[in-house]
Amino acid sequence: MTRSLARPDAHPVPAPRVDARLVAVAGSLCIAFSPIFIALAGTSPGTATFFRCALALPLLVPLAVLERRRRRRRAASTGNRPFVLLLGGVLLGLDMTLWAESVRTVGAGVSTVVVNAQVVILPLLAFLVLGERVRRTFVLAVPVMLVGVALAGGLVGGSEAVVGSAPVRGTVTALVAAVAYAGYLLFVRLGAGPGQRFTPVAIATVGAGATSFVVGSFWQGVDLAPGWPAIGWLVALAVVGQVTGWVLIASALPRLPSSTGASILLLQPVGAVLLGAVILGERPGVLQLLGCAVVLGAVAVAARVRAAPPPEPAGEPAVEATGEAGRA
Repeated sequence: MTRSLARPDAHPVPAPRVDARLVAVAGSLCIAFSPIFIALAGTSPGTATFFRCALALPLLVPLAVLERRRRRRRAASTGNRPFVLLLGGVLLGLDMTLWAESVRTVGAGVSTVVVNAQVVILPLLAFLVLGERVRRTFVLAVPVMLVGVALAGGLVGGSEAVVGSAPVRGTVTALVAAVAYAGYLLFVRLGAGPGQRFTPVAIATVGAGATSFVVGSFWQGVDLAPGWPAIGWLVALAVVGQVTGWVLIASALPRLPSSTGASILLLQPVGAVLLGAVILGERPGVLQLLGCAVVLGAVAVAARVRAAPPPEPAGEPAVEATGEAGRA
C-alpha cells in the first residue's frame, strides 16, 4: 500500500500572484497591436470589424458561461440588462468600424491616440445622461485635447510629413469613433451586473458584429472570404487584440489604484505609435507627434484627477479607454 509523502498537517502553498502592473502592461501591449493587425490585413473597415467580433466570440462565450455559473452559485440573478448591453454593442460596432477606417486614412498610431480621447468624452456623456458631476479639470482638458487632435490630424502646418492618405478625414473619423466608444462604455456601465467582466463584453460583441456587418455592407462592403494572409491577421486581431488584451486588463485593473491603471493604459496609444513606426514604417511629422503628446497629456490629466471613478465596466478594461480599452 502506498502512502502519501506529504505530511498530514502540511498546508498547500498558494501560487504566487503575478504583479498586476505587469499583467496590465501585457494587456495594454496586446491591444496596441490591434491597429497594426488591421493595417496588415488590408481589408475594408466592415470586414475587419466583423471578423474581429465573429472570431472573438468562440473565446468570449465560454468565459461568459463560466462567469455566469460561478455567479449563480452565489446569487440567484445575474443582474445584467441584455438589451442595454446590445445597444452598447451597436455603438461598439460603429466605433470599431470607424476606427478601422481611421487606421487606413491617418495611420495606426495617430488614429489610436485620437480614439483615446474617449477618456475625456465619457465623463461629459455621464454628466449629460446621468447628471454626474464633472470636475472643472475635465472641462479645461477638452479644448487642450481638441488642439492636440488638430495637430495630430495635420490641420495645422499643412501637409508636411503627414502620415495617411486622408489625415483630416481619418482624424475626424477617429474622433467620432471616440464618442461612440464612450457611449458604449456608458451603456455597459448601465447594463452590466455587479462584478461581471466577460458576460457584458460577449453580449456587446454580438451587437457589434451585427452592426459592423450592416454598416460595412453599405459602406465599402464586407468580404466574407478575404483570403490569406488577411484572414490570418484578422485571427491575430481577434485573439490578441480583442480577447487576450481585454482579459488581461480586466483581471489587473481591480487590483490596481485607479491612477496607476489609467497611466498604464496610456501605453496603448504610445505603443501603437511606436509599433506603427517599426512595423508599418509610419513616420508622423513633428506637429503630428506634438499633437499626439498633447492628446495623451490631456487624457493623462483627465484620468488622474478622477477622485472616485465609476464602477469598472464589466469586462471592459478601458478607463476605456481603455481598447480598445482601451483601446481597441
